[in-house]
Amino acid sequence: MTWKSGDVAKHGRHDRLMEEEVHDPYMARGKLVEPTLCPECGVVFNSGRWQWLPEVPADANQQLCPACQRIHDKVPAGYLTLSGEFFDQHHDEIMHLVHNKVEAQKAQHPMKRLMDAETQNDGSTLITFTDMHLPRGVGEAIASAYEGDLDIQYTDQAGILRVYWQR
Repeated sequence: MTWKSGDVAKHGRHDRLMEEEVHDPYMARGKLVEPTLCPECGVVFNSGRWQWLPEVPADANQQLCPACQRIHDKVPAGYLTLSGEFFDQHHDEIMHLVHNKVEAQKAQHPMKRLMDAETQNDGSTLITFTDMHLPRGVGEAIASAYEGDLDIQYTDQAGILRVYWQR
């Protein structure tokens, strides 16, 4: 098929049509009925997104939000591992920074939450998150405040992010 210079506007650029990859299996495939209330955390799906509302509509449908579903299924989207002698010495201070960063993000983006924080056999702390972008933001905040080595690893196949910080 031959194209004339004026044909691009008429027919579009087919070389730019790319099918988007679905990264998060917990995100809804279709639009939810509005309003929908998560019975676990109280977040409401309204105006096309999950949000914290001052008042919950009485007639709201009920369904677990993607974050609560991940927590229930114990399937994190992101991991942050904190380790090192400096971390051991400043554990409480660094964990306070982690919680502050998570709470700030959660206030604006209800699906960004901390799932769990546990000490591993090697003494490191593994923190799991419901969102794959949150571990990066938290890791960068720690590296900015305390320096150290930050390693960020994306896994395309599973849509999971692993972040490692040590000092």
